[in-house]
Amino acid sequence: MEENNNNNEIENDKKDENNDNNTDIKLNIDKLSLNSDIEEKPKPPTLIVIGMAGSGKTTFMQRVCAELHMKKVPSYIINLDPAVYKVPYGINIDIRDTINYKEVMKQYGLGPNGAILTSLNLFSTRINQILDLVEKRSVDVDYILLDTPGQIEVFNWSASGNIITEAFASTFPTIVVYLIDTPRSTNHSTFMSNMLYACSMLYKTKLPMILVFNKCDIVSHDFAIDWMTDLDSFEEALETDSSYMSSLTRSMSLVLQEFYKNLRTVGVSSLTGAGIEDFFDAVDESVKEYNKDYKAEIERLIKLKEKEKKKKKQKEIEKLKKDMGLGKGKVLLGQSSSILDDDDDDDEQNNNNNNNNAIIIEEEK
Repeated sequence: MEENNNNNEIENDKKDENNDNNTDIKLNIDKLSLNSDIEEKPKPPTLIVIGMAGSGKTTFMQRVCAELHMKKVPSYIINLDPAVYKVPYGINIDIRDTINYKEVMKQYGLGPNGAILTSLNLFSTRINQILDLVEKRSVDVDYILLDTPGQIEVFNWSASGNIITEAFASTFPTIVVYLIDTPRSTNHSTFMSNMLYACSMLYKTKLPMILVFNKCDIVSHDFAIDWMTDLDSFEEALETDSSYMSSLTRSMSLVLQEFYKNLRTVGVSSLTGAGIEDFFDAVDESVKEYNKDYKAEIERLIKLKEKEKKKKKQKEIEKLKKDMGLGKGKVLLGQSSSILDDDDDDDEQNNNNNNNNAIIIEEEK
């Protein structure tokens, strides 16, 4: 009887152990599935808002932020304009917190544009810290918004603007949002200037772009869509102008026909909020385009740059070895001792010279 009881107890203990093991396995599977869900969350898209002075970037940013806040969609906002006086929306990272624009003007003796450029250059030296902060919060947010300086050329054609754009594009799905002042673009020359600028930015950044025709509550952007899709419609608008500019504009329109096909255009009103839903739909489409067409190319370029850096570093090391006499890999023992002795004598002489120089400096002080 005792033996049977012992056997039953052993079997029960084994069953309990198996149940515990199965429970642990289930818990580990649940943890793995939970971690996989967290890892699978797509990275939030980064929207770099760019536009000519007066195109309504700040008002547009305010409208976008208000729309996200109303829908309770978390976002991360970065201000890159050091000269802006007041921003009508909440900011997570502000260039004005680390760099005083007016002090830069005084210390370096610069004008307004030069001070903005220098401030942006100083800020871009901390791009790694900025990316670390954004990456930590990227799990909790759905959009990252960058508001650029009012002077468009300061960001687009500077080294700092290129560094910031490439840094975000290599980490997050990045989209360039080019804002256009719709009422001013009713002039065909101004319209063509905006299109050429958009074309240059597209080929410079190599990122998906959305053309946002702002202030549509004043003038509808339908005329712009017609000019972009129908060449005859644009040529009819040019018939009233007989200057040499009209012939140049006509030639440019022929060249840009292919460029228009690859652009997403949206008409919005930052004042009334009309068209904002269409804008977010265009953002979703651009994110898909980034992941499909642009991501692989960006990763290839990053690997190429890293390979070039390694080659350059290796060349510098080989040059240093050659200058130090280590290129051959052999040093004669008899010569090495004499060289060391000579080096010791030189060190003593240099120390004496340094002491004399130090005395001289102290005396002069």
